Amino acid sequence: MVSAVFHSPLEASKVASAEPGREAGKDAGAATSLKAEAKPPVTPIKVVDAKATETQYATATPAGWWASFDGRAAFLRVFPPVVGLVLLVGLWHLATLKGGALPSPAATFEAAVKLFADPFYRNGPNDQGIGWNILNSLQRVAVGFGLAAVVGIPLGFMIGRFEFLSRMANPLISLLRPVSPLAWLPLGLLAFKAANPAAIWTIFICSIWPMVINTAVGVQRVPQDYLNVARVLKLSEWKVVTKILFPAVLPYMLTGVRLSVGTAWLVIVAAEMLTGGVGIGFWVWDEWNNLNVQHILIAIFVIGIVGLVLEQLLVAVAKRFSFDH
Repeated sequence: MVSAVFHSPLEASKVASAEPGREAGKDAGAATSLKAEAKPPVTPIKVVDAKATETQYATATPAGWWASFDGRAAFLRVFPPVVGLVLLVGLWHLATLKGGALPSPAATFEAAVKLFADPFYRNGPNDQGIGWNILNSLQRVAVGFGLAAVVGIPLGFMIGRFEFLSRMANPLISLLRPVSPLAWLPLGLLAFKAANPAAIWTIFICSIWPMVINTAVGVQRVPQDYLNVARVLKLSEWKVVTKILFPAVLPYMLTGVRLSVGTAWLVIVAAEMLTGGVGIGFWVWDEWNNLNVQHILIAIFVIGIVGLVLEQLLVAVAKRFSFDH
């Protein structure tokens, strides 16, 4: 193998002016030193112009939000629900082709347009727009659900924290939780002598169980190592609850809150049908007495949409405080 060593002009002049003995002395030691000094060839680095690359990338790819737009994800998010809704309306239309008591989708839509043209009218205590009925039902749900949260969440913490309370409360919860919501309504009427507090009582007693159970389960699933560290540091019970338990239990607690809101909105419709007054449940029952089936169908859609909005709001809050990622 023949190897050549190249020098710069300055190095070449130094070699030429060196001692003759050094040129002629190509012994084994010199050869060994030359091999030791030889370095592998260095691959040249290609310098890239950052501005030119950025310009080419900007011209080759779309700018703004469209660059991160995922068409397939958007399609799967939008298209299947639309297909389901179209299928429902299509089956509804086929069921009303031959007439009958059930109104067609077109007739129901026309009635909805007239109904929502003035949703907040008032023609007396028993004749009010659908907007007032929805607001009154939401007010009852907020009061009953708020009272259930104030009582149920601390109760869940205590049941999950102390084994004695857990063993004492588990049989009672298992006994009372499956009871139908409307079975509690007569007790509310007996105790409060009025329809509005009785409806709130029914919402309270039915929406408290998901918050109690989920909060207690969350507390029981906190790693024991966290509590051991708190015991070593001699933290007070208040600091254990606020600094250790509450952050760990928050996702479980929010799941219970979401389930409780769905239960409360479900119960209020049935309770208002029996208690009367102003509310979406009473409005449905009043429209049935008037044999106005179109308004009943509209009320069904309104109840479903309001319940969906409430649940999605709480799902967004639960995702905000989720620690899965």
